[in-house]
Amino acid sequence: MQISERHPNQAGIIQFYHQPVHSMYQMLQSNLCHNIHHDSIMKGTNVSFESCKDQYFTLNSSPATTDLIGCETDDSPSYASGLSSNRSPFSPQVSQSCYSDNHHSSDNTYGSPNSGYSSVDDGNEWKNKLRELEISLLEPNESDAADSCDNCVHGGLTTASPTIEYDWEQIVQMIPKLDLRDVLLRCAQAVSDDDIATAIGWMDNVLGKMVSVYGEPFQRLGAYLLEGLRARLESSGSMIYKSLKCEQPTSKELMSYMHILYQICPFWKFAYVSANAVITEAMANESMIHIIDFQITQGTQWHLLIQALAHRPGGPPAIRITGVDDSQSIHARGGGLEIVGQRLSDFARSCGVPFEFHIAAMCGSQVEQTNIVIREGEALAVNFPYVLHHMQDESVSTENHRDRLLRLVKSLSPKVVTLVEQESNTNTSSFFNRFVEIMDYYTAMFESIDAACPRDDRKRLNAEQHCVARDIVNMVACEGVERVERHELLGKWRMRFSMAGFRQCPLNPYVMGAVRNMMKEFNGNYRVDQRDGAIYLGWMRRAMVTSSAWC
Repeated sequence: MQISERHPNQAGIIQFYHQPVHSMYQMLQSNLCHNIHHDSIMKGTNVSFESCKDQYFTLNSSPATTDLIGCETDDSPSYASGLSSNRSPFSPQVSQSCYSDNHHSSDNTYGSPNSGYSSVDDGNEWKNKLRELEISLLEPNESDAADSCDNCVHGGLTTASPTIEYDWEQIVQMIPKLDLRDVLLRCAQAVSDDDIATAIGWMDNVLGKMVSVYGEPFQRLGAYLLEGLRARLESSGSMIYKSLKCEQPTSKELMSYMHILYQICPFWKFAYVSANAVITEAMANESMIHIIDFQITQGTQWHLLIQALAHRPGGPPAIRITGVDDSQSIHARGGGLEIVGQRLSDFARSCGVPFEFHIAAMCGSQVEQTNIVIREGEALAVNFPYVLHHMQDESVSTENHRDRLLRLVKSLSPKVVTLVEQESNTNTSSFFNRFVEIMDYYTAMFESIDAACPRDDRKRLNAEQHCVARDIVNMVACEGVERVERHELLGKWRMRFSMAGFRQCPLNPYVMGAVRNMMKEFNGNYRVDQRDGAIYLGWMRRAMVTSSAWC
């Protein structure tokens, strides 16, 4: 094995850490009425779920009827490998939000599997609900204020009314009858309108008593959404990170948290298995293979590929991997990419596969052509697992690393490029629309975690706080270059890849078969569906992740 390092300088990306909010951690027993069922189906491509073996439902979720494929339940995942990313299990990422982003509103033909409440028409329903809630909470002598608020709500929820006053003592008495989702939306709207007094009122008097990191899935999500709203109000710009930082877990602790999510959530295994299957098919007749992995973390993904290629008829090919890394992965791993290279080298040797590892110790947005060694005769595969959404695009910087990197990769003439991303729209949406999308997406995620892990499991709580909550807080609290979680729908990725000169490659049935087989390890409410040239992984009605191939 040969390990070479083109760039010794390691370039990290901005980090921020989970900062507990005291009210968030209170164990509060309140008879909450959570109406968090999915109100409607998104516009666009309609799909229906098949009934699934061993149904499991949390909260008020219910199965629909679509062509997504139910997966058999197996409570004992067989994978033992952990991950090392300091982000969420995606990032760590869905259908179009009911408050649609103008960057993709015309792409309804790319619509994802059904979301909980993701049609534009539902926006009016939410506005009406907020209006009803607000009227019920205003003091009786505030009829003029109510009229003013009515104009605000029906005018698009964009202007705060300074005349509205709330009787917070009365509202506190009503908490058992309030809907947490509605209250979060009301608070988020106040933050969006810069109605600071109202936002703080909701946070301090109401939401702090309704959320709990020890509660039901939506209560836990609400706790982290509340934390993000607080951070957004209390700080701005670079100060947001200072308000969020807390003691960073040790490498061993962080690895343990990521391992928990790796075992109970299929999202990383979905990325590994689908990408490996695509690369295996594309490289069937190649004797020299070069893989550039833009999010290599522990390198766990390539164990399976090396093992598969070791048994190829006619003997294994020579494999060279270039690993791109960043400071977050370095911390989680407890060291640099040399650790990954040595592990992969030892494993390849045990399988009898010629192997070479190259290091690109920098985040993906810093990669230039000079950092990549291209050799004549090698077939090139490029892997983008949950990483492109961290690249700044044209809405953040004129450098537009998101599209620049795609053009760079295209210039290398790869035989195949694999893309796995969260199916969500949080990149260019306005704050309130983004908040609604985050709430919808992560409701499904927390429900799926709840189905796989006991609610009182302290390890699960730590995994949520250190690996999932940080992404939620970043999307809610931060803007500009400091908002690093910027997900886009597959339709938008399709446009970006097309503009860079790529065409989408049809997926071989072997790829779908590999994914189906892997999903037997997980809860039956996960769904997989192959359409529009991609594979979708969803939870109940919500599309969560897509996997696609490009050439």
